[in-house]
Amino acid sequence: MDDGAMSPSRRKAVVEVEDPESGRRLTARLQRVGEDLVVAVEGGERPHIGCVVMAVPNAGRSTPTVSVLTIPPHKEEPIARAVAEPVCRACGGVVVVTAGVHEDGIDRDGIEIFLRLGAELGEAAAQSVARD
Repeated sequence: MDDGAMSPSRRKAVVEVEDPESGRRLTARLQRVGEDLVVAVEGGERPHIGCVVMAVPNAGRSTPTVSVLTIPPHKEEPIARAVAEPVCRACGGVVVVTAGVHEDGIDRDGIEIFLRLGAELGEAAAQSVARD
């Protein structure tokens, strides 16, 4: 599912999750920037940047401080946030996530699948970073 942790000699990783029933998938490309991370999340027919979420460790709290920029009318914030927060907790640095998922004619079930995949992707990416 992923191509491994980001050791010092490996500053990049790709993590992917898929819903086997629908074939829908999300991919995260992680890039180290010092102790911080930039993560590009894409999925659907036309990946793009619809939202940017920045998660910053919050001393003494388990939940990072989060800032969000969304390009209207995009709705990717829940996916970007579901990746940014666990990855931030795992790496202990600032995490910036861009997310863009587009599927023509998507129905409510399809949206729910992408939201679930976002949560799964966040956990898988956090595990990849924790192995670093």
